[in-house]
Amino acid sequence: MMNKELLVTKASGTKALFSEAKLYNSLHRAGATEEQIAGIIQEMSGKMYNEIPTKKIYKMAFSLLKNSSRHLAAKYHLKQALMELGPSGFPFEKYIGAIMSQQGYNTVVGEFVNGKCVQHEIDVIAVKDHLQLMIECKYHNHAGIFCDVKVPLYIQSRFKDVEYEWLKSSTNQNITYQGGVVTNTRFSSDAIKYGTCAGLRLISWDYPLKGSLKDQIDDLGLYPITCLTSLTKIEKQMLLDRKVVLCLELSQNTKLLIPLEIKASRMDGILQEIHQLSKITVKVNDK
Repeated sequence: MMNKELLVTKASGTKALFSEAKLYNSLHRAGATEEQIAGIIQEMSGKMYNEIPTKKIYKMAFSLLKNSSRHLAAKYHLKQALMELGPSGFPFEKYIGAIMSQQGYNTVVGEFVNGKCVQHEIDVIAVKDHLQLMIECKYHNHAGIFCDVKVPLYIQSRFKDVEYEWLKSSTNQNITYQGGVVTNTRFSSDAIKYGTCAGLRLISWDYPLKGSLKDQIDDLGLYPITCLTSLTKIEKQMLLDRKVVLCLELSQNTKLLIPLEIKASRMDGILQEIHQLSKITVKVNDK
């Protein structure tokens, strides 16, 4: 057991009491066994100190989990992996489009549409049944960055401009239009308060309580290539530059790895990690 009086330093700079339960839950969520979790916590207990950065706690746990299971470490890496979908926001937009497609929506990414006043580039337009969504994707590459109230205020304004034209040109009176914001970090309390009041669909890393971004990814098993522990940062960026975002894409077409010129001695390990993550995807989608 670790010292329950230890303080940790969050990415925002604020201090909080260390929670062994949070560490346990994050490892359990990644699929680690009770034995693996107990071993990791025991190994880390002697390396903790007061006001330790949460980033350092994550790195220790990630490294220890990777020693026993690369594909579980890849899943554990998810939050950080989303922040590595850069430097542009397009991979994140494509990723959100893929998640919505997997949920049964017909999606278009990066579409220019006319509003009442000006033209807008919409990150994701998603349609299912009688609902049409206009989704703005707010990607951040650092922890501790919040979407404040200005974000939903801005998105609501854009949505209303676009909705005016959609309503005017639509021949189907049964269609409902809704704006939304998806972020890989968090919303401020005022952002949630305003966005909810305005009728926007808000999704962040941990909001809403059921159906958050991390919940949707776990439910669908759609992991980004930046999760993979067996590829280098340069190799991941080369794939992102070629608009390859999902591990599932690599599982379905391993030829996408050819331009990386990976040595045969590494390829088996990379393919094994990809296929093990894909098994999680298949298992989830077969439910």
